[in-house]
Parts: sequence; C-alpha cells; structure tokens
Amino acid sequence: MSAVPTQGTAQSTVPVPFSPALRRAIGVIMIGASLSFLDSTVVNVALDTVAADLAVPLTEVQWTVTAYLLAFAAVIPVTAWAAQRLGAARLYLVSLLVFTLGSACCALSDSIGQLVASRALQGLGGGAIMPVGTIIWTRMADRSQMARVMSMVGIPIVLAPMIGPLIGGLLVKGAGWQSIFWINIPLGLVGAVLARLLLPRDDGSEAGPLDVPGLVLAAGGLVGLTYGLADIGTRAEATARSIAVLVTAVVFLVLFVVRSLRVPHPLLDMRLYANRLFSAAALTMFSLGVALFGGMILLPLYFQIVRGEDVVSTGLLLVPSGVGALAANRLAAPLTDKLGGGTTALLGGLIAAVCTIPFLFLTAGTSYPLLALAMATRGAGIGLSLTPVMTSAYRTLPAQKIKDATPQLNVLQRVGGSIGTAVLTIVLSHQLAGRTRPSGRAQAFGDTFGWVIVAAVLAIVPTILLFVTERAQRAASTAHEKHS
Repeated sequence: MSAVPTQGTAQSTVPVPFSPALRRAIGVIMIGASLSFLDSTVVNVALDTVAADLAVPLTEVQWTVTAYLLAFAAVIPVTAWAAQRLGAARLYLVSLLVFTLGSACCALSDSIGQLVASRALQGLGGGAIMPVGTIIWTRMADRSQMARVMSMVGIPIVLAPMIGPLIGGLLVKGAGWQSIFWINIPLGLVGAVLARLLLPRDDGSEAGPLDVPGLVLAAGGLVGLTYGLADIGTRAEATARSIAVLVTAVVFLVLFVVRSLRVPHPLLDMRLYANRLFSAAALTMFSLGVALFGGMILLPLYFQIVRGEDVVSTGLLLVPSGVGALAANRLAAPLTDKLGGGTTALLGGLIAAVCTIPFLFLTAGTSYPLLALAMATRGAGIGLSLTPVMTSAYRTLPAQKIKDATPQLNVLQRVGGSIGTAVLTIVLSHQLAGRTRPSGRAQAFGDTFGWVIVAAVLAIVPTILLFVTERAQRAASTAHEKHS
C-alpha cells in the first residue's frame, strides 16, 4: 500500500490499486448514473414527436422536461439523511427501481398528464442515484484514489449532454418516442440486480430526526430556482412570474442556510464552507456549471437552425465534443495526483476558454472538420476541469462529512448549468430576432458564443482561488512537518 497524501497535496507514490469491491461498486453505479444523466437530455429531441403524437402544444410537452428537473432538484437535499438512515446501498437500489418504474410509466403514458407525472416519478429516483452512488464510492476509496474515482464520476456528467441527443434521435427515428423510456427498463433491472448482489451491505444507522423545516426550505428553494430558470429558458425571456418564483426561491435558500447554521442537526451541514479549500472547490463547481454546461446548448441549435441538420445528424456532429471530454477525463486523474486539483482545473478552464474562440467566427458554411477539431479541444478542456475540482473538494473533508458534501456539490453544478442555459437562451433569442438569412443566424450564434467566453473567463477566477488555496495549504503542511 502506498502512503496516503497529505490533505491538499499531490500524490507522489505509486497509485493504490482499486479493491475488487470498489471496482464492482463503480461498475454497478455507473449504470444508474448514466441512465439518470442521459434522461435529463435524451428527451429533448423527442418533444416535437411527442407533441404530435399526443396532440398537444409544444408548451405543454415542455413540462416533461421541467417535471423531471423539478423532482430531481427536490430529492437531492434529503439524500444525505436518507443514505445514513436507510443505508447508502439500499437507498441506491430503491432509487434505481423508482427510476425504472417511472420509465415504464412514461413508456405506457397515453396522455400528457400521465407522461408529466411519470417523468416526475423518474426524477425522484434519478435525482438520488448520483449523490448516493458518490457516497458509496467515496466511502470505499482511499484518499489517494480519490482523483481516479472522481474521473469515473465525471464520465456520465460530461458525456450525457453530448451523446444524449444522438441516442435520443436514433431511438425516436427508429422505434418511436416510447423507446427512449423502454430502453431504461432492462438496463435499470440489470443494474438493480447487480446492486443487490455486488454493493456492500449497509443497514443504516441512527441519523437523528429528519430536519423537516430544513427540507421544506431547501427543496422549496431548489424547486423554485429550477422552475424559474427553466421557465426563462423555455420562454427565452424573464417574465414577472419567473422573477417572482426566483426571488421566493432565493429567500427560501437564504433562510435554509441561516437556519442550518443555528440548529444542531441540520439537513445539510453548511459549516463545511468554513473550510477554505472546500469553499473554493464548491465555487469552482458552480462556475464551471454556468460556463461549460450552459454553452453546450448552442451547438445543437446551430446545426439545426443554421445548417438544417436533422436530430440524428446533429447528434453525430456533436460526437467530437464527447470524444475530447472522455479522452481528457482519463488524463485528469493522473494530472490531479501529480499537479494538484487547482492546477489541473485551471489548465482545463484555460483550454476550454481558448478553444471557444473559434466559435465566435461561425458562418453558415464553416467547415465541419474545423468545427469537429474545435469541439474536441473544447470538450477536452471540460473533461479536464471537473475531476480535479471534485477531487479537491472530497480530499479536504473527513470521511464522515462526504455525505453532507455530495448533495451540495451536485446542487451547485446543476444550478450553475441551469443559470448558464437560461441566460444563453435569452441572449440567443435576442440575437436571432429579425435575422432570417443563414448568414445572419450564424452570426447570431457567433455573438452568443462571446457570452460563453466571458462566462468561461469568469469561471477561471475560482480555479485560481482553488490553486492558491491548495498551494497555501501545501506550504503550511510542509512547514508543520519540518517543525514536527
């Protein structure tokens, strides 16, 4: 066994190999995590088909996306308490079964009301899968293995927005919109059987009373925030209703934070942010969500609106982003161990920002190979950013605090992505207004990518903070060792 690195330092010894139990857990949980993240994007390409089949307007069908996101956001705050009370492996199994049941209900729906309700059930299961899975992984992993474990976590997070449209398009075109839900059932059942057989048994323990007021405030705030941002994204403008919902949501979340700092057993431990390294990592996670995931909505729309590509072709054209992200994600763990999380995240952020510049010059005839190269390198920056940030956040915390940190980091990433999506949707809508020619529409996308670059540059700021904080902690640790 190699030595465990000091908190905040890079690993300098031979990596500790994963135990067989950890390998099994990673394989099992990747099934549920991939299904959960893919279903947040794969449905988008089927909206027009569903609207025509169920004979309802597109504005009503949009609720199938919103309902999933609302339920997803509502369940995340309670996952830490439920994982301790029920046992993380048991909660993961239940969550995956709920998600699978919701998928079956979606596939069998013959009205928009049934479909929206089924998507909400899906979201309740899907929202808990990733936080609980991460709790299981991090409990089983040595601190020196954290970067490699987090690189596994990053795979579904990075790939889902990029390959979701392709998978959805192929399924809808080949077998109808119900197939995007039917395919979840055998995969979900296989994942559930494997979870029952292979995940470590955990009967749970005393978790204290459920903080019901805290749950109401946290879930209400996150649901309101998600709904308000989704409403803005759908309408491409901020209405009085969406603003009122967002203000109310912020008030709920502020009250939740204030209350959590005052009660002995809060739903989520806000005192984690007293740790400067965790705070820097959390801020970086939020900023990356705004800059990187928000920007992912533009290229699919460019290919469809400007280049006239269908859903399947658009999905295929987005593959280079996923390839670049996946390749860089494999490098992220060893680089994080060697250079530190802050340095690696800063490098990834710089690559993503610089490689967004070519998209400023989009035209109606921009070469597809050139676009593929730009997408691959930008995807590499994205893939290189996430793993080190999550690694830094988890390495700095005691093992018993992982359950509190996991849902918070998931929320920050999701909210950041929602904010980026809402803002860029409004910007793009205004840029496209009055532009009917392909050249003008291409310029509208190029101008909107200018906002993506601004967001990417702003996202670099917290990575610098993470870099500086890690160096300071490393220096303090070295000085302490010399005086010991």
